[in-house]
Amino acid sequence: MNFRYLPMTEEDRREMMAVLGLDSVNQLFDDIPGEVRFRGRLSIPEAMDEPSLTRHLSGLANQNTPLNQAVSFLGAGAYEHYIPSVVNHVISRSEFYTAYTPYQPEISQGELQAIFEFQTMISELTGMAVANSSMYDGPTALAEAAGVASAVTRRKEILISRTVHPESRAILAAQAKGLGLTVREIPEKDGVTDWDALAAAISGDTAGVAVQSPNFFGNLEDLERAGSLAHQQKALFIVSANPISLGLLQPPGEYGADIVVGDAQPMGIPVQFGGPHCGFFAVTRKLMRKVPGRIVGQTVDEEGKRGFVLTLQAREQHIRREKATSNICSNQALNALAAAVWMTALGKQGVQELARLNLDKAGYARKRLSQVPGVEPLFNQPFFNEFAVKLAKPVGMVNQALLQQGIIGGYDLGRDYPEYEGAMLLAVTELRTREEIDGLARVLEGLV
Repeated sequence: MNFRYLPMTEEDRREMMAVLGLDSVNQLFDDIPGEVRFRGRLSIPEAMDEPSLTRHLSGLANQNTPLNQAVSFLGAGAYEHYIPSVVNHVISRSEFYTAYTPYQPEISQGELQAIFEFQTMISELTGMAVANSSMYDGPTALAEAAGVASAVTRRKEILISRTVHPESRAILAAQAKGLGLTVREIPEKDGVTDWDALAAAISGDTAGVAVQSPNFFGNLEDLERAGSLAHQQKALFIVSANPISLGLLQPPGEYGADIVVGDAQPMGIPVQFGGPHCGFFAVTRKLMRKVPGRIVGQTVDEEGKRGFVLTLQAREQHIRREKATSNICSNQALNALAAAVWMTALGKQGVQELARLNLDKAGYARKRLSQVPGVEPLFNQPFFNEFAVKLAKPVGMVNQALLQQGIIGGYDLGRDYPEYEGAMLLAVTELRTREEIDGLARVLEGLV
C-alpha cells in the first residue's frame, strides 16, 4: 500500500470485485451510455506523496496574508472580531467536534442543549419568537427565507434591495430558478434603498420584501418604512441583520419583521478564507412550522426531567414533499455552538459594549479619514461599523500600497457597483486601535 491514509488496499479491491463477479472497475459503469461517458483525462495535477503535498499546500497558504500579520480594515461580510479563548476550548472538545446529527436524543442531550441555547439567544437578539438550529451561512439563509415567503403567501415574486450583500443576491437568484421565483432588485439611492422605487414595485403578486440593515455599504435602513410597505400588500418582511449591531440597534422583530436572517460569523467564528460560516434564521410564531432545517425543542421525560429533542423538521424527508419548504438536511452545529459560547461569554452587557465600540471606532475612523486630502465619504447616512469612501486613485493600487505597509485595505465597491468605481468599503471593529486607524490615515495621506 503506497499511502497509509487510503482506506482501501489492492487486496480489498480484488476481493470486492470477486464477490461482485466483475473483471474490471469499469464494468460498474456499464449502465451509463457510452456516448455520455467521459473518455479523456481530467485536467488535474498528478497525485503527490504526503511530504510533497504538505510542501505544496504550505506554499499556497503562504501566499495569503493572515490577520495576525497585518492590520485589517476589510469586511464586506466577514469580520475580524474578538473571540474569547473559551470558545475554542469548548468547541475543541471531542464530544462536540465529532458529533453527528442528534437523531437519538437519549445520547445527544449535550449537543441538543447547546443548539437549544443558540436558538434561544438568537431569538432574544433578533426580537423574534422562534429560531432554528442554524443554516449554512447568511446568504443561503436569505434565499431560504424567500422560499418560505413564497410558500406562505402562494406568490412567486421576491423584491430585494440592491443594498443587500451582492453574494446574498446572487445566491437568491440561483435558488429562485429552482423554486420558480421571480426576483426583482430595487435600486439604491444615496447608499440606502430607494423607497419610492420599492413602493412603486410592490404589488399583490409580491411574496416577500428583503432588506439588509446595516446594509452592504454599512448604512442603516429604514426598517419601519420597509415593513409597512411590505405588509400593506400582505407580503412577508425579510430582514438580514449583522448580529453585532443588534447589541445597540432596535431588533428587527420590533419593526414587524416576519423573518430575520443573518450570518453568525461575527460571533466567535474566525475569518477563515471563505468559511465555514453559520447562518441564523428566526421567525414569528405564526411561521414556526414553515422554518427550514431543524428546531430543537425543550420537553420533559416520563420522570419530569428537562430534556431536548429535534422537532418541527419541515423538509421533505420528514413530511409530504409538497408540504416541505426546503430540502436543507443539515446545520452548522459546531459553528452555532461557537456563537452560543461567544454570546454566553460576553453576556448581554458585553454584547452591548462591543457594539458600542464598533460604532464609536468606526465613527472616529470616518472622521479621521475625511481629513485626508483625496479621501471623502461616499454617503451621508447613519452607519454602524462599515462605511464607504471615495478615493482619488484606483482602489486596487491603493490596496497594494497599503499591503506593503502591513495594512489590509477595504473592499473595492467597483467590483459589484460600477457606478461606485474608485470607492472603498472599510470595516472598523472593536479590535482596531486609535493608533492603527491613525496609521491608515497617514499611509493614505502619502498615497492619495
